[in-house]
Amino acid sequence: MAAARKAAKSNISKEELLKYYREMLLIRRFEEKAGQLYGMGLIGGFCHLYIGQEAVVVGLEAAAKEGDKRVTSYRDHGHMLACGMDPKGVMAELTGREGGYSKGKGGSMHMFSKEKHFYGGHGIVGAQVPLGAGLAFADKYLGNDNVTFTYFGDGAANQGQVYETYNMAELWNLPVVFVIENNQYAMGTSVKRSTKSPSLWERGAAYGIKGEAVDGMDVLAVKAAGEKAVAACRAGEGPYILEMMTYRYRGHSMSDPAKYRTREEVQKMRDEKDAIEHVRDLLIQGGHATDEDLKAIDKDIKAVVNESAEFAKESPEPALEELWTDIYA
Repeated sequence: MAAARKAAKSNISKEELLKYYREMLLIRRFEEKAGQLYGMGLIGGFCHLYIGQEAVVVGLEAAAKEGDKRVTSYRDHGHMLACGMDPKGVMAELTGREGGYSKGKGGSMHMFSKEKHFYGGHGIVGAQVPLGAGLAFADKYLGNDNVTFTYFGDGAANQGQVYETYNMAELWNLPVVFVIENNQYAMGTSVKRSTKSPSLWERGAAYGIKGEAVDGMDVLAVKAAGEKAVAACRAGEGPYILEMMTYRYRGHSMSDPAKYRTREEVQKMRDEKDAIEHVRDLLIQGGHATDEDLKAIDKDIKAVVNESAEFAKESPEPALEELWTDIYA
């Protein structure tokens, strides 16, 4: 599989491949550590891990430029790391500490970074979709060429507000890329059982919105599709839909035993489609890195993640008076 892909992707530089490998591995190691901290009782509330879906956000961030915006749902830690937010601040927020991006008051689902143009983390299913269109409306109003990436899942794709937003986005020709992260199971129901139409991106055709399905387990395919979508938006050709065919290895959240699918199915995806292993194969087979090189990268990333966990543990809990701050921006 990897060898066949390698021939088609030979124009990708060593530096690019190493960058994507590092970024995806950082997300995976960070999420594994978050899972550990949750099990230890250091993370409360909900915690939705991004393990398996790393290629989607890393590939699309590779197609973005400074000034572009992003908004997503509650499976959001990977998005934060991919746009350059500090792992220490993300982990501290997960543990409800003062050093977190929302000063320990937002938790897993509600982190923001004005500096990185990251507008959340939203816990209400589908609520971020109209917000994303609003961000894009602001850029159109200001007359710049920025694009907003609006992420949502296959479950949220059945929400009515998504289609209200599609209509407005096309009507007003907004520079927004709607990214459907189709991990096939929503909260725990197979898309085959919950959704009559086999293709989610094609629903945009009712509003005249262009789009396509993409192999969301291939970071290079994601980047190529992202560049095409972004170019259309920057050229004033309105919204674009990308349906990323991806897969989460863990349950919907940490409290989900995921009994709606077999272990064999998950293992088959890991063995045949893992996004990080794909890039690893390209690096080794292309002579760009050795096994020892990649082990060294993994060691460095684990050190960064461990440092973020220690920072989170040592950061104090927010003071009581913080209850009355940041009520309005």
